Amino acid sequence: MTATTPTSNRDTATPGGTPALVVVAHGSRDPRALSTVRALLGRVRLLRPALPVHLGHIELNEPLLPDTLAALGGGEAVLVPLLLGRGYHVKRDIPDMAAASPARTRVAAPLGPHPLLVDALHARLTEAGWPTHPAPDHAVVLASAGSRDPESRADTSRTAALLAARLGAPVVPAYASAATPTVPEAVRTLRARGHRHVAVASCFTAPGRFATQCAAAAPWLASAPLGTHPSMARLLLHRYDETLMADGAMKRRALATP
Repeated sequence: MTATTPTSNRDTATPGGTPALVVVAHGSRDPRALSTVRALLGRVRLLRPALPVHLGHIELNEPLLPDTLAALGGGEAVLVPLLLGRGYHVKRDIPDMAAASPARTRVAAPLGPHPLLVDALHARLTEAGWPTHPAPDHAVVLASAGSRDPESRADTSRTAALLAARLGAPVVPAYASAATPTVPEAVRTLRARGHRHVAVASCFTAPGRFATQCAAAAPWLASAPLGTHPSMARLLLHRYDETLMADGAMKRRALATP
């Protein structure tokens, strides 16, 4: 979605007119979440020093997204959700906040599903002790926040399938809230199928209540949240670039139409 309002551009773009990147985080009462997100943005800035990078939260933490967008004035920005699938926040909250702001904005796709997300999940599992060559009795529960939106669950299932192909082991999606199965239910299902070593892959961007709750249900090992893994920074920039490329293609088609 693109919201446009003509006004002056104030420190939102590079001298060449590059739109700013606004990373949109959910927000958390856990102070580790905010520090993790800020550190991740630091990695993004290191990868692309000339790009203006800003942070906005949907709730619970400052800066809130409407305040970040208000500070941009009428400049251009690409909003990249620091969220791992489609759902209400991606479909409604972020576009509505963008439309209400004076900034000229485009809203990117969420981070998942994508191979770079799977890179980060795989790396965190390996750090936690997942073997290079898993045995037939190894399996993984992919733990995510959960949503009532069927497209969100489809995205998590797709991420689980990509991770299973990478690991060479079964991966079952599970949820902390709003959807089933829960992590304990998924663990029981896998054990009933003969998988004695069941790991929990944390499909969360930062520490928080849900990530802690899901890790506590792991019968064997649990990976850390994705946090500042290099693939996460690369994925944020990929979604930014992808959005600008799609917008440019639409403009070229419009110009070519008689």
